[in-house]
Amino acid sequence: MTSPDSHVRPLGGVRVVEVSSFVATPLCGLTLAQLGAEVIRVDPIGGAADVNRWPLTDDGTTSIYWTGLNKGKKSVTADLRSPDGQALVQRLVTESGSGGGILVTNAGGRDWMSHDTLAALRPDVITLELLGGSDGTPAVDYTVNAGLGFPLITGPLDHDGPVNHVLPAWDVVCGLYAALAITAAVRHREQTGVGSRIRLPLADTALSIAGTLGYLTEPQVNSQSRPATGNDVYGTYGTDVVTADGDRFMLVALTGRHFRDLVRITGTEAVVDSLQQSLGVDFSAESDRFTHRAVLNALFGKWFADHSTDEVAAALAGSSVLSQRYRSFDEVVASGELARNPLFAELDQPGIGRYLAAGLPASFDGQQYFVGPAVPLGADTP
Repeated sequence: MTSPDSHVRPLGGVRVVEVSSFVATPLCGLTLAQLGAEVIRVDPIGGAADVNRWPLTDDGTTSIYWTGLNKGKKSVTADLRSPDGQALVQRLVTESGSGGGILVTNAGGRDWMSHDTLAALRPDVITLELLGGSDGTPAVDYTVNAGLGFPLITGPLDHDGPVNHVLPAWDVVCGLYAALAITAAVRHREQTGVGSRIRLPLADTALSIAGTLGYLTEPQVNSQSRPATGNDVYGTYGTDVVTADGDRFMLVALTGRHFRDLVRITGTEAVVDSLQQSLGVDFSAESDRFTHRAVLNALFGKWFADHSTDEVAAALAGSSVLSQRYRSFDEVVASGELARNPLFAELDQPGIGRYLAAGLPASFDGQQYFVGPAVPLGADTP
């Protein structure tokens, strides 16, 4: 699985050494590899703690998780507790050409691969250390999220207690921030000849996003945090509905046009006009739609409950309402849309077989970037 590049990829000529495990750091390396960098993942002999992480193939021999995050990388193993193994990592980082001298790791706190140690061997070295807590204490996505507030406003309104997310969102965001930071540091070094010491805590990534989106600003300026809203979208009109067949759709009416179309397809014009007059509101305003969402949910919900899934899908398709039927991962794959999307191409992954794997989501000049399969652990060890 290769990309028929007509030009050098954006990070062609860049070489990155990755000493990592789990999600954020490997995702950083994968993203850099998709952009054209040569990425060498270094693991302890036998693999890091994530080498057999679930999901596994049915025979239990290969980690689908590990191979997915390590596509397109070289793999080196070494005894990282021995002087020889440590010296090998130092050479991989510092003795490469002008595009090298880059280390990304979440295994910090080791003097032998600290920024100062590597900078003594190569002054223009770039190091990025991913940490857990803001103070450097250990933390993972799920503990960071628990301490931030999101689980307490996630889940059904009648559920008493926190609801964790399934997607490791902060790991993903942190990994992408790490790739951006490395790209910026490479640009800075090209302009100035100076390396960079980059520190990126997972907790700070989550705090930054939560602050930017207002979750941490509301308690400061309004003296109270955002309430839980279940499946209703905060601050606008969006909710889930159930069809006569028992299927669920997510609906979002962000604009006045979306809302008017939702009223039209449900045949509720007269009732909605009457509601506006009796409540003294204007449903063309997002705030009014959100404030009175309970009565609107009941009104629209009846129409969806009285119509089949096919009827609902046809009506929504003929409107501007933002919508999607809730589907399982099995349904997404069975639909055939992966094969129709140029983001996916067939990958022959040793230990797993052939399947459709995603490339870089961004295309450059109409070109999608793919990388090859994950090589066996230690395949490139000198």
